[in-house]
Amino acid sequence: MTPLYNYHTHSHYSDGSSAPVEYVREAIRQGFSSLGFSEHSVLPFENTFALKPGTEEAYVSEINALRREFADRIEILLAIEADYIPGISTGFAEIRKALSLDYIIGSVHLVGDSYPDNLWFIDGPKRETYDNGLKRFFNGDIRKAVTAYWHQVNEMLEKETFEIIGHFDKIKMHNQGRWFSEEEKWYTDLVNETIALIAEKGVIAEVNTRGIYKGRSESLFPGEYILKILAERGIPVTISSDAHHPDEISKLFPLAGEQLKKCGIKAVSLYKKGTWTEQGLR
Repeated sequence: MTPLYNYHTHSHYSDGSSAPVEYVREAIRQGFSSLGFSEHSVLPFENTFALKPGTEEAYVSEINALRREFADRIEILLAIEADYIPGISTGFAEIRKALSLDYIIGSVHLVGDSYPDNLWFIDGPKRETYDNGLKRFFNGDIRKAVTAYWHQVNEMLEKETFEIIGHFDKIKMHNQGRWFSEEEKWYTDLVNETIALIAEKGVIAEVNTRGIYKGRSESLFPGEYILKILAERGIPVTISSDAHHPDEISKLFPLAGEQLKKCGIKAVSLYKKGTWTEQGLR
C-alpha cells in the first residue's frame, strides 16, 4: 500500500481540466494526507500549457485560500513545475521568491535554447510533434537529440535549486522503441551521468505514472533500469500521478508502489509541515 498524497497536480490555471477545489474535494474523499498544486511556470512565448503571464497572483491566492479553508482535513501545498530552457526560462530562485513556494519540480519539456522557435517539444499527446522536431532541429539524428535532452537536464541540476526532478526520462515517451533502445550503452551512459548529479545535488526523483495511464508509455517515468540504480544509490523518490483531472490524483499508485518495491526501493518522500520525511512502503 502506498501513502495517499500527490505533489504533481495541474489545475485549470495551466493545462489541467478543473478548478483547484475540485482536486481538493477528491483528495479528501480518497483520504489524502496532502495535495500539492504544481502549475507549469510562466514562459515568455505563446503556448497552450503554462500559467499565463499575470495569473500567478490569482493562482497563489486561490491555493493559499484552499490551504486555510481545508487545514483541518488535508495539507494543501503550493508549488510550480518549473521548465528549464537555457536563455529563456526564468530562474527557479526568482520564481520561488516571487510566489513563496513550498517546493519546485524541475522539468524539461522543450529542448533547445535562446529562441522560442528553436525548441523541440518532447511532450504532449502527438507523436508527430516529437518526430517533426527531431527532423527539424537535429536532422533526424536521434542520438544527438537525446543527448541534448539529457545534457539540458544536467544543466538544470547544475544551475538551479529545486526539490523534485520531474519525469526525468520522459525523452523515451514518444520514442516507443522506434528510434533508440534504452539498453544501448550510449543511452545508459547518459542516464548514469544524470543519476550521479541527482545524487550529488540531493534532489528527490519523481516516479510518474501518467505515461502509463494515458497509454503513452509502457513503463513508469523513470523505468525499471533507473529505479534499480536509484535504490542502489539510496536516492529518495516520490510517487506522482501528474494529474490533469481530479480523478487522476492517485492513478496507478498501487502499481507504482509495487514496482518500487520490486526494484528495491522501500520508502517514499513525503512533505509534512515544511519538511521532507521518509515513509516506508507497505
